[in-house]
Amino acid sequence: MINLQERTINFSKEIIRLCRFVKTDVVSRRIVDQLIRSSTSIGANYMEAINGSSKKDFRNKIFICKKESQETKYWLELLRESAPDCSEKISPLAQECHEFNLIFQKTINTLKAKSLNK
Repeated sequence: MINLQERTINFSKEIIRLCRFVKTDVVSRRIVDQLIRSSTSIGANYMEAINGSSKKDFRNKIFICKKESQETKYWLELLRESAPDCSEKISPLAQECHEFNLIFQKTINTLKAKSLNK
Protein backbone atom coordinates (compact mmCIF):
# COMPACT_ATOMS: atom_id res chain seq x y z
CA MET A 1 0.00 0.00 0.00
CA ILE A 2 1.33 3.41 -0.97
CA ASN A 3 1.66 5.90 1.87
CA LEU A 4 0.39 9.46 1.84
CA GLN A 5 3.83 10.96 1.39
CA GLU A 6 4.35 8.93 -1.79
CA ARG A 7 0.84 9.73 -2.98
CA THR A 8 1.39 13.47 -2.67
CA ILE A 9 4.70 13.24 -4.53
CA ASN A 10 3.19 11.10 -7.27
CA PHE A 11 0.26 13.50 -7.51
CA SER A 12 2.61 16.45 -8.02
CA LYS A 13 4.48 14.55 -10.72
CA GLU A 14 1.23 13.72 -12.51
CA ILE A 15 0.13 17.35 -12.38
CA ILE A 16 3.45 18.41 -13.90
CA ARG A 17 3.03 15.82 -16.67
CA LEU A 18 -0.49 17.07 -17.33
CA CYS A 19 0.62 20.70 -17.46
CA ARG A 20 3.33 19.87 -19.97
CA PHE A 21 0.63 18.34 -22.17
CA VAL A 22 -1.63 21.44 -22.09
CA LYS A 23 -1.49 23.74 -25.11
CA THR A 24 -0.71 27.09 -23.57
CA ASP A 25 -2.44 30.34 -24.39
CA VAL A 26 -3.16 33.46 -22.35
CA VAL A 27 -5.86 31.74 -20.29
CA SER A 28 -4.40 28.28 -19.82
CA ARG A 29 -0.96 29.63 -18.87
CA ARG A 30 -2.43 31.37 -15.80
CA ILE A 31 -4.43 28.31 -14.82
CA VAL A 32 -1.42 26.02 -15.24
CA ASP A 33 0.76 28.32 -13.11
CA GLN A 34 -1.80 28.33 -10.30
CA LEU A 35 -2.40 24.59 -10.62
CA ILE A 36 1.28 23.77 -10.31
CA ARG A 37 1.65 26.02 -7.27
CA SER A 38 -1.31 24.65 -5.34
CA SER A 39 -0.82 20.99 -6.27
CA THR A 40 2.87 20.85 -5.38
CA SER A 41 2.14 22.74 -2.18
CA ILE A 42 0.05 19.80 -0.94
CA GLY A 43 3.05 17.48 -0.79
CA ALA A 44 5.45 20.16 0.40
CA ASN A 45 3.20 21.06 3.32
CA TYR A 46 2.58 17.42 4.12
CA MET A 47 6.35 16.87 4.32
CA GLU A 48 6.58 19.85 6.67
CA ALA A 49 3.69 18.50 8.74
CA ILE A 50 5.23 15.09 9.31
CA ASN A 51 8.48 16.77 10.28
CA GLY A 52 6.75 19.47 12.32
CA SER A 53 8.27 20.92 15.44
CA SER A 54 5.05 20.63 17.47
CA LYS A 55 1.50 19.33 17.42
CA LYS A 56 0.29 22.85 16.63
CA ASP A 57 2.72 23.04 13.69
CA PHE A 58 1.51 19.64 12.45
CA ARG A 59 -2.14 20.71 12.67
CA ASN A 60 -1.49 24.00 10.87
CA LYS A 61 0.37 22.30 8.02
CA ILE A 62 -2.35 19.66 7.63
CA PHE A 63 -4.92 22.43 7.43
CA ILE A 64 -2.84 24.09 4.69
CA CYS A 65 -2.68 20.73 2.87
CA LYS A 66 -6.47 20.60 2.87
CA LYS A 67 -6.79 24.18 1.65
CA GLU A 68 -4.27 23.60 -1.14
CA SER A 69 -6.04 20.40 -2.13
CA GLN A 70 -9.34 22.25 -2.41
CA GLU A 71 -7.68 24.99 -4.42
CA THR A 72 -6.09 22.41 -6.72
CA LYS A 73 -9.47 20.86 -7.40
CA TYR A 74 -10.74 24.31 -8.34
CA TRP A 75 -7.90 24.87 -10.83
CA LEU A 76 -8.37 21.40 -12.28
CA GLU A 77 -12.02 22.23 -13.00
CA LEU A 78 -11.01 25.47 -14.70
CA LEU A 79 -8.39 23.62 -16.71
CA ARG A 80 -11.02 21.08 -17.76
CA GLU A 81 -13.05 24.00 -19.13
CA SER A 82 -10.15 25.75 -20.87
CA ALA A 83 -8.52 22.56 -22.20
CA PRO A 84 -11.31 20.04 -22.80
CA ASP A 85 -8.94 17.72 -24.65
CA CYS A 86 -7.28 17.08 -21.26
CA SER A 87 -10.49 16.04 -19.51
CA GLU A 88 -9.58 12.36 -19.46
CA LYS A 89 -6.28 13.12 -17.73
CA ILE A 90 -7.91 15.55 -15.31
CA SER A 91 -10.60 13.21 -13.94
CA PRO A 92 -8.30 10.88 -11.94
CA LEU A 93 -6.38 13.87 -10.60
CA ALA A 94 -9.61 15.53 -9.46
CA GLN A 95 -10.55 12.25 -7.76
CA GLU A 96 -7.18 12.14 -5.99
CA CYS A 97 -7.78 15.72 -4.81
CA HIS A 98 -11.13 14.67 -3.43
CA GLU A 99 -9.49 11.80 -1.56
CA PHE A 100 -6.80 14.13 -0.19
CA ASN A 101 -9.56 16.43 1.08
CA LEU A 102 -11.21 13.52 2.87
CA ILE A 103 -7.93 12.34 4.38
CA PHE A 104 -6.88 15.77 5.58
CA GLN A 105 -10.34 16.57 6.93
CA LYS A 106 -10.39 13.28 8.85
CA THR A 107 -6.96 14.12 10.27
CA ILE A 108 -8.17 17.57 11.32
CA ASN A 109 -11.30 16.09 12.92
CA THR A 110 -9.20 13.54 14.82
CA LEU A 111 -6.85 16.24 16.08
CA LYS A 112 -9.81 18.38 17.21
CA ALA A 113 -11.41 15.43 18.99
CA LYS A 114 -8.17 14.64 20.79
CA SER A 115 -7.77 18.24 21.94
CA LEU A 116 -11.37 18.29 23.25
CA ASN A 117 -10.81 15.08 25.23
CA LYS A 118 -7.92 16.55 27.18
